Amino acid sequence: MSISRREFMQMMAVAGIAGFLSPRFAQAAGKSAEDFYEIPDYGNVTLLHFTDCHAQLNPVYWREPDTNIGVGAAIGRPPHLTGEHFLKFYHEMAGTQDAYAFDCLDYAELAQKYGKMGGFAHLTSLIKRYRDERKDRTLLLDAGDTWQGSATSLYTKGADMVGAQNLMGVDAMVGHWEFTYGQKRVKELVDKHLKAEFLAQNINDSTWGDLVFKPYMIRVVSGRRIAIIGQAFPYTPIANPRYMIPDWTFGIKQDHMQKMVDECRHKENADLVVVLSHNGADVDMKMAANVKGIDIILGGHTHDIMGPRPVKIGKTLVINTSTNGKILARFDLDVGKGRLKGYRFHYMPVFSNLLKPDAEMAAYIEKVRAPYVKKLSEPLAVTESLLYRRDNFNGTFDQLLVQALMEEMDAEAAFSPGFRWGYAKLPGETITFDDVMGQTAITYPQVTINEYTGKTIKMIMEDVGDNLFNKDPYYQQGGDMIRVGNIQYVMDPNKKIGHRIKELHVGGKPISMNKKYKVAGWAAVSRPVEGKPVWDVFADWLRKQKHVRVDKLDVPRLVGVKDNPGIAFPKEYGL
Repeated sequence: MSISRREFMQMMAVAGIAGFLSPRFAQAAGKSAEDFYEIPDYGNVTLLHFTDCHAQLNPVYWREPDTNIGVGAAIGRPPHLTGEHFLKFYHEMAGTQDAYAFDCLDYAELAQKYGKMGGFAHLTSLIKRYRDERKDRTLLLDAGDTWQGSATSLYTKGADMVGAQNLMGVDAMVGHWEFTYGQKRVKELVDKHLKAEFLAQNINDSTWGDLVFKPYMIRVVSGRRIAIIGQAFPYTPIANPRYMIPDWTFGIKQDHMQKMVDECRHKENADLVVVLSHNGADVDMKMAANVKGIDIILGGHTHDIMGPRPVKIGKTLVINTSTNGKILARFDLDVGKGRLKGYRFHYMPVFSNLLKPDAEMAAYIEKVRAPYVKKLSEPLAVTESLLYRRDNFNGTFDQLLVQALMEEMDAEAAFSPGFRWGYAKLPGETITFDDVMGQTAITYPQVTINEYTGKTIKMIMEDVGDNLFNKDPYYQQGGDMIRVGNIQYVMDPNKKIGHRIKELHVGGKPISMNKKYKVAGWAAVSRPVEGKPVWDVFADWLRKQKHVRVDKLDVPRLVGVKDNPGIAFPKEYGL
């Protein structure tokens, strides 16, 4: 970075005066801090927020992306900042614990130094500490994608995570991947087992139009009326199988959100209005601009880091809080009668080697995992590369997966969904069956072989590209680009649909629009299909390999983004 130490210290001082920084940032700047997690007392209401843990009960490694391209108005602004651009924007110092938690630079080396993050026992320990300090001034809010992403969540149909949420004391949650267990199972868990409020102002019965869940809740904290409005993932029936939720309609439903905000303000006399959202960061920021009267949006879905300070859109504060339980967001608020008078915000990285695990939660985790430990502990192969998923294009874990699909299914190319969940493995670590499930545990896992024409391959890639790079956030669905195996292409994210993908090749040869290609894939959303579960295909391949490494990623050559001010593009993108 070109910033000098003197400039850095000056910026740190300014940020500290603004109330944005907690003591850990002083520690990062070379000053001592008595306690990494100590936060000065402020205000009369505290909101604790986590999201997108994807059923990871134990600590994991999670690498932030090096490529997170913004388009349109999102170019060069949070959350589309990576690498040195991120560190400079937020005045962070490379090599510190916070830089490791928030960024991708030198990830493998820093991970060896600072260890795994998250884990419900460690997260619970931190939450209990803050609740003890703040007494009855705290609400714990979960922005969803909690019940899916691990073997045990799949085997128990989300019950293990509901039990963990109950033990943790979650006050309210919203949903997305939760719905892939089917509407009957979701209602069963919500109505009979979940102690938290399950909120959604944007899910209606498709026949009568009635709301399926409560749209909001009102809680009195320190004598102030706090409204929490729920926003489920609006594109669930498109991004995930519609047949699993046939009787429910979804959508952004901005007009109804405005109605709910007004109702909370005027009918419920709310002093503070909070939206607990699974829209994704860019969608939340557009909603903040269009819907009046929201004080804070606590977001999820896109797994973005938007700190260490919130983004302010008009009068609304917007955050998104990464994934896998690695960050606990904390808002300390001075809530007056009918208005937010002031705030302090803190992103607290959940370092498993700094936090003593909560004994009660640790015992619960051991109990729910016990029936499956032997199966999940099976060693499959050793990785010689850093394995990760989160990136706009192929991650190294995805690269292994598409390679496995092609070799096991005798296919000349492969597609794999651009899911943002799936944790990392460090070089030298053993990949277990548990790790495979951490990349693939879904309720529609069947592997298929399809005869696609070149025209269809391009159409699929253009369609997914538009979901990611449409300049209107309300048309973005929040995943990453479809992962490809043995497919080469050029991409301009700034073009319109039908014109982003150019120079398509399969196996190094120019694609023929009318020729059919044998393409392996998984996670079909249009209808139920027959096939072997993807985790069995992947595990079988890994057992044969013994050792794996990734020397080349099937990522596009990017054009039209060279001057993007916020992205640390690796050399693979040809810029």
